[in-house]
Amino acid sequence: MSATADGLDTSHLQRDLGRRSLRGGTIAFASQLVRFAAQFAATALLARLLTPETFGLVAMAGSIAIILDMVKEFGLSAATIQREEISQAQVSTLFWINIAISLGIAAALMLVAPLLAAFYGQPELTGITRWLAAGFIASGATVQHWALLRRQMRFGTIALLETSAELTAAAIAIALAWHGAGYWALVVQRLLAAALMLIGSWLLCAWRPGFAVTTAGLRDMLGFGASVTGFGLISVAARSVDQILIGWLWGPVTLGLYERAAKLLLVPVNNLNAPLYAVAMPALSRLQDQPIRYRNGFLLVFEKFAMVTMPVAAGAIATADWIVVLLFGPHWAAAAVYVACFAAAAAVLPVTLAAALLYQTQNRSGEMLRAGLADAVLVVGAIAAGLPFGATGVAVAYAVAGPLLRLPAAFWLAGRKGPVSTADLFAGIVPAAAAAVATPVAIWWLRQTTAFSGLGAFAGLMVAMAVGLIVTATVYLALPRSRRALTTAWQLMRSHAVAGATGPG
Repeated sequence: MSATADGLDTSHLQRDLGRRSLRGGTIAFASQLVRFAAQFAATALLARLLTPETFGLVAMAGSIAIILDMVKEFGLSAATIQREEISQAQVSTLFWINIAISLGIAAALMLVAPLLAAFYGQPELTGITRWLAAGFIASGATVQHWALLRRQMRFGTIALLETSAELTAAAIAIALAWHGAGYWALVVQRLLAAALMLIGSWLLCAWRPGFAVTTAGLRDMLGFGASVTGFGLISVAARSVDQILIGWLWGPVTLGLYERAAKLLLVPVNNLNAPLYAVAMPALSRLQDQPIRYRNGFLLVFEKFAMVTMPVAAGAIATADWIVVLLFGPHWAAAAVYVACFAAAAAVLPVTLAAALLYQTQNRSGEMLRAGLADAVLVVGAIAAGLPFGATGVAVAYAVAGPLLRLPAAFWLAGRKGPVSTADLFAGIVPAAAAAVATPVAIWWLRQTTAFSGLGAFAGLMVAMAVGLIVTATVYLALPRSRRALTTAWQLMRSHAVAGATGPG
C-alpha cells in the first residue's frame, strides 16, 4: 500500500491546495447545513417525546463524558494532521496510545458511576454512565483514521460519514423515544453514533495500524498533542462547570431546560467550526513557511466565516420565544431566556474559536495552552458571578462575557505573533459584527409594531428571517470591506465552477 493511498503522504496536495480548500470548504459547510437542519428536526421531535428531566439526567453524565472525550483523543489527531511528514510506525504508535487511553477512561467511568449518581442524588445515573463509557472504546479506535481522512483533505468522505452516522443515530433515538424508551433513547443515540463512525472510518480509510511502534518524533507529537488537549480540556471543563453546578443545585428539570438551550445554539456553532478546522488546518499547515500566502489564506476564510455565522446567531436573540415554542413545544417555554442568552454567546463564539487555528497551524501549542487557561478563567469567573442569581443569571453572565471579555482576549493573544495580527482579526469581523448588531435590533423593533403582534411562531420566524437577510445584505453592501469579500467569494466560486467543468487537462 502506498503512502499516498493510506493517507500518510500529502505532497500531491500542494499542487492544487487552493482549489482543494475551496472545494472542501463548500462540501464541508454544505454537509453542516444538512446536519444543522437534521439536528433541529431531531431536537424538536425528541423534545416533544421526552421531558426536560430526561434530558437533564443524560446531561449530568454527559457533562463529565465531554471532558473525558478530550482526554481520550489527547490531541493526537491534530498532531497527525499538522505534521509535515509522518510514518506508518508513528501513526500506529499514536493509534495504540489512543486505544490505551480510551480503555482506561471506560474502566474508570464504570467504577465511578455510583459515585456520580450519589453526587447528583439520581440512582439512574449509574446505568447511564456505565453504558456511555462503552462509547469511549469505539471513539478511541476512530481517532487516527479520522485524522488521516482530514490530512488527505477527503472532505466529501468526511461529510458523508458524519452526516449518515448522525442521521441514523437520531432516527433510531426518535423511534425508541416514541416507543417509551425514555432516557435510554438518548443513550442509544450517543452509542450508535460512535459505533457508526468507527465502522465508517475503517471502511473508508485504507490505513491499518501495525504492531511495530516507534519513539522517533514521538516526544514532539505527544508534546503537541498534550498542549492541544490541555487547551481543549481547559475550555471544555470550564464550559461544563455550569451544567455540573446547575444539575447539582437545581436538579434535572432545570438542567434539562438549560442544557437543551445550550445544545440548540452552541452545538451547531461547534459543528460549523469543525469543517472550518477540517478545511483550514491541513491547508494552512502546509503554508507555515509562506507567511504572505498564509495570512491571505486565513483571512480569506476567517472573514467570510464571520459574515455567515455572526448575524444568523444574533437573529435568534430576538426570536428565542418563537424558536422554543416551534421546536420544543409550549411546555418548554421556560427555556426561551436561555436560548436568547446562548444566541448572544453563539454570535461571537465561532470567530473566538477560529482564532485558535493560528496556534495549531503555526505550531504554537504552548501559547495555545496559556490562551486556554486565560479563557477558562474568564468563563469560570462569569459563571461564578451569575450563580447567585440562579441558572438564568449564569446564562446571562456567560452571554455577556463572550463579546466583552473572551473575544478581545482571544484575538489579542492569538495575534501577538505570526503573519496574522490582532488588528487583522478585529478588522476581519467588522462587517459581520455590524450585521450582528443590526439584525436583532431590527427584528426586536418590528416585534413592537402592531403588524407583528398577531403572528404565530412559524410565521413570525419566517418574517424575521426575511428581515434579517435584508438587513444583513444591506450592511454588507454598504461597507467596502464586505463588498470586496463578497466579490472575492463570487470570483472564487466562478473559477472553481469553470475549473470543474473543464477538468484538469
